[in-house]
Amino acid sequence: MLHTLAISGYRSIRDLVVPLERLTVVTGPNGSGKSSFYRALRLLADVAQGRAIAALAAEGGLHSTLWAGPETVSRAMRAGEVEVQGTRRKAPVALRLGFASEDYGYAVDLGLPIPSATMFGLDPEIKAEAIWVGDRLGLRNSIATRNGPAVTVMGARGQKTALPIRLAPYESMLMHAADPATLPELLDLRERMRGWRFYDHFRTDPEAPARSARVGTRSPVLASDGADLAAAFQTIREIGDGPALDNAVEDAFPGASIEVGEVSGLLELRMYQRGLLRPLAARELSDGTLRYLLLVTALLTPRPPKLMVLNEPETSLHPDLLPALARLIIQAALGCQIIIVTHATQLVEQLSEAGALGHELSKSLGETVIPAAAPITWDWPKR
Repeated sequence: MLHTLAISGYRSIRDLVVPLERLTVVTGPNGSGKSSFYRALRLLADVAQGRAIAALAAEGGLHSTLWAGPETVSRAMRAGEVEVQGTRRKAPVALRLGFASEDYGYAVDLGLPIPSATMFGLDPEIKAEAIWVGDRLGLRNSIATRNGPAVTVMGARGQKTALPIRLAPYESMLMHAADPATLPELLDLRERMRGWRFYDHFRTDPEAPARSARVGTRSPVLASDGADLAAAFQTIREIGDGPALDNAVEDAFPGASIEVGEVSGLLELRMYQRGLLRPLAARELSDGTLRYLLLVTALLTPRPPKLMVLNEPETSLHPDLLPALARLIIQAALGCQIIIVTHATQLVEQLSEAGALGHELSKSLGETVIPAAAPITWDWPKR
């Protein structure tokens, strides 16, 4: 389980280190940085997939995602005694992401490339990486570090050994140094991060993938776009917790039930409701009903991940459905760590009453902060 998340230099987040629990709720008003928090966590997961550079390019490049304010914000600035002015940067430009878990910690430092004759001169570079044991990176608990192209492994007696590889600036050591013989910890960490699941604004428009009948195979994990909703729903019923699935539907829609039918070899989700003479197909369901069924299928997966992140799951849901959604999230958190990013006050209150750790983001001089959070010491790998 992750217990600390660190973000530095990303959009509105200058420097943020937050504790995490098995169930963590991140909230705040519009513009407070919830989307930046979610995107930063997703970008961290992209590193383990080898997609971080492409993900940053899709956001407009490193320049578009960097913290735009001053390197440091003084007390006088926050008190309004001194005007915030542009200053020459003393430290290298950096976007840094990291986490500490119950066993391993990992951090990556992304920076600007050295100008060269290439068509990809705007691609950010991985300047430094580290994996360690424990809460904080240190000289004695480091497992492996990467500075520039070189990867160094720390031995059991503290001796340092350079691996016979040279990484390109766009290659992570998670991808190219995770050898089961020399660095099994790195391989284990990479596979965990690859298993993280993100669900962000399921489409519910008339052309949404979840509304169409599709070829179905056993699907223990709902696709991020919900295209395999019928197959994933039926998979839970056959190899997962079918009664919990039915209870979640009954909890939100009393008297209703779901079946998965076959149409010309394609699987289709159908909803029976009290008083109707025929079931409603997925294409006929309201946006809120379809979204709730997608969330049910994602959360009751028979193959829980190490981490699941839901971004604004309340979108298009009627307020009457939020208590059922809260109960569903609480149940799912028994099997995996969950982070919820939301602005629904009712959902926040119900999850907090169940023991969820809450973080309320706010803005101070354009910077995303958590005023109530106690400071946590964090060390980044050296370039």
